[in-house]
Amino acid sequence: MNPSTGRMLTRVKSIYIYIRQNGTVSTSELVDEFGITQRTIQRDLHVLAYNDLVHSPSRGHWTTTERHKATVAK
Repeated sequence: MNPSTGRMLTRVKSIYIYIRQNGTVSTSELVDEFGITQRTIQRDLHVLAYNDLVHSPSRGHWTTTERHKATVAK
């Protein structure tokens, strides 16, 4: 695996775990927490949303999906 791909996957996983642990979070909170650009956070959130792991209940805020929460609880 390409080293940059590995870093991206690690970052996306960390973002998902952060959202899961903190409930609904804002995009700007993620930018501050991870120290990366807003555009990078948006790309990472797009990956998570595409895989139905997070969704945006209101513009600029993110939470984990209910379907995935139920799967994790089993």
